[in-house]
Amino acid sequence: MSNNIAFLDELEAVIRSRRTTATSNSYTRTLFERGTAFIAQKVGEEGVELAIAAVQGDKTRTVAEAADLVYHLLVLLEASDLTLADVAKELANRHR
Repeated sequence: MSNNIAFLDELEAVIRSRRTTATSNSYTRTLFERGTAFIAQKVGEEGVELAIAAVQGDKTRTVAEAADLVYHLLVLLEASDLTLADVAKELANRHR
């Protein structure tokens, strides 16, 4: 069985490459072109949609909305020249 968490590293690399090399019809590239404020707005929207799905007890939709949130979070981190490793480091520091 593959480690699905490791896929986040792969996704982060794809997002990084699409920031500069993707075609103009790439959704990821479009997000970068719209700017950090727009990406942050998408993170907020996805967070609200996730919260609503969870409160409604819809597990399938909760997973889908969580995936949307994580994707947009990774885009926002890339736009801010940060990585998921930076977030993991902060979480580890807080755990101590």
